[in-house]
Amino acid sequence: MWHFFLLDALASKARVYYGNVSDLALSWFCLSIVLCINIAAGNSGYVGFATLPNQVHRKSVKKGFDFTLMVAGESGMGKSTLVNSLFLTDLYKDRKLLNAEERINQTVEIIKHTVDIEEKGVKLKLTIVDTPGSAGLTCPITDYIDQQFEQYFRDESGLNRKNIQDNRVHCCLYFIPPFGHGLRPVDVEFMKALHEKVNIIPLIAKADCLTPNEIKKLKDRIREEIDKFGIKVYQFPECDSDEDEEFKQLDKELKECTPFAVIGSNTVVEARGQRVRGRLYPWGIVEVENQSHCDFVKLRNMLIRSHMHDLKDVTCDVHYENYRAHRDFMQKFNPPNIPLCLQLKRMQEMLNKMQQQMHEKDQ
Repeated sequence: MWHFFLLDALASKARVYYGNVSDLALSWFCLSIVLCINIAAGNSGYVGFATLPNQVHRKSVKKGFDFTLMVAGESGMGKSTLVNSLFLTDLYKDRKLLNAEERINQTVEIIKHTVDIEEKGVKLKLTIVDTPGSAGLTCPITDYIDQQFEQYFRDESGLNRKNIQDNRVHCCLYFIPPFGHGLRPVDVEFMKALHEKVNIIPLIAKADCLTPNEIKKLKDRIREEIDKFGIKVYQFPECDSDEDEEFKQLDKELKECTPFAVIGSNTVVEARGQRVRGRLYPWGIVEVENQSHCDFVKLRNMLIRSHMHDLKDVTCDVHYENYRAHRDFMQKFNPPNIPLCLQLKRMQEMLNKMQQQMHEKDQ
């Protein structure tokens, strides 16, 4: 940009000193001076592709971003409150509260809430996938995730691929009750059913029910059981060697903090002369954004500020590719026109053949 101001200034000076000269001669004169300055400054090899990140940034901001977040766990764990606290919006204003009898008879119903959020000119299309009554029932949820993969695959394979809507589930927040002594069998079953399809981030719900020492013990127990049962939760990427120390420290804290112990609240209370979001109890105030009270701030920073793009990358590069590979395998060996009994018979024959080949190799 400074070149244009310099050219204009040189042209004005040249007209003063040399009088009436042609525009072409004046242009060559000014350009020659600017070229000499560039050579003296060592910029003679400048082409301009260093501005590509700025071009990508402008295009991305103009297009906007999308993110799909699934919340799962038994009812009454504060899922809706936490989501509203994370994104400072009310996604559940039209929700009907169920009584005890209705909760007992409740079945899994996938509910989508979509809201457009804008912050400092950056637009985010946020989709929250709620799964009330999902405790112990995984089939409807895995089917929903597969349906989104299938829809994206069909759109990607179609003729008009310009405006593809990405509704794939990028992250699943799984709420673990704080009342037990670790993972329940239903928690293990649920996470193992989903861990090959979506990024799972386990949370300890309603952490204000526990003391700091109890939270630490529960976190250690849950981490041990996740390793014991082979549950694949979301793994934070390793920091590059050229990352600054502040980011490395943040990454270290996030890894040590999982599973996140969280508290949600949409109520504003007064604490130490300031108005903060929190919960008021007879013994004191629990502040949602106080890092000594819970891990809400760490979860928000990870989910929105530092790892949202990585969550989307893992969804696309790992989970979606796994779905495509499984889809191709099923279509290759299970044509849709063949009856199910013959498909099962063919698969059994293939397994027997593979086992026989492995047995022959061992001998």
